[in-house]
Amino acid sequence: MIATKAYAAQNATTPLGPWNFERREVGPHDVQIDILYCGVCHSDLHQVRNEWKDSIYPMVPGHEIVGRVTKVGAHVTRFKVGDLAGIGCFVDSCRECDPCKAGEEQYCVPGNAGTYNSYEMDRKTLTYGGYSTDIVTDEKYTLKISDKLPLEGVAPLLCAGITTFSPLRHWKVGKGHKVAVLGLGGLGHMAVKLAASFGAEVTMLSTSPSKEADARRLGAHHFALINDKAKLKELRGRFDFIINTVSAPHEYSTFLNLLNLDGTMICLGAPPVPSAVPAFNLITGRRSIAGSLIGGIRETQEMLDYCAEHNIVSDVEVINIQDINDAYERMLKGDVKYRFVIDIASLKKS
Repeated sequence: MIATKAYAAQNATTPLGPWNFERREVGPHDVQIDILYCGVCHSDLHQVRNEWKDSIYPMVPGHEIVGRVTKVGAHVTRFKVGDLAGIGCFVDSCRECDPCKAGEEQYCVPGNAGTYNSYEMDRKTLTYGGYSTDIVTDEKYTLKISDKLPLEGVAPLLCAGITTFSPLRHWKVGKGHKVAVLGLGGLGHMAVKLAASFGAEVTMLSTSPSKEADARRLGAHHFALINDKAKLKELRGRFDFIINTVSAPHEYSTFLNLLNLDGTMICLGAPPVPSAVPAFNLITGRRSIAGSLIGGIRETQEMLDYCAEHNIVSDVEVINIQDINDAYERMLKGDVKYRFVIDIASLKKS
């Protein structure tokens, strides 16, 4: 077994703190990764505090993982010791259902094995995430990481990047499309960067006038305040797509009216409470409301390769692991531009 240092939540109400555990030994198809950086996703906070009512403790969060391979199994062909590698939101799946066979493992019918707060496919062995020094994963669920980009900026691509890249690709968003991005946070800033990179005309929708300069720096062509009723009226029927990244409770109906005929609002955020959708907001414009969940391994690799080619990374603030609880509180206040990333060296030294 591999002795591993981590930061863990022991329950829903106490702060994260140091915790040691053991990873499995490297099997014939596994790679062992020395973790260098791990992004801090808003879903980490949801799960640490049991806001989705499915938390398993002790919990080691983290599913935006980049590091360097330190050991490979006898049958591994895609990685060698010294390679950069990444782990995203899941570490295995059934491999037999139709979505898995289609390379859409995120929609695995029996349910995939989440990188943390989940069970391996044996449904007995708990998974622990990237707020730790090492991880062992099957090579089929491990991503190749380019050395062209700063690793701290790459880490959030494993969740925030693929979560926005996948729907943009699925709905074939590109030149000629008018896209609104709702919410300028970890997901929203990547949605702006990628949609603009694909050639779409991008409008940032926000409640904060102070975010306009950043939105335009990230690639937005327009900026609109959603608490400006006159502006919302002016924008009615304007957009082909709305990328809704908001994870706080909000009314979907307000924004559905901004879609044109056959427009689609794609929901990426996961508010903790349901939101009603009046039928007339859909019927009157043949509009759609849809959702999208991260991406499969093949598409995640495509996203990483695309970002390496086009020099796209997340805007990050690097922190020490000892500051994670303060980072959670700042994240709740929106006090980060736009993703916290943990330097795991701070854990190794502790």
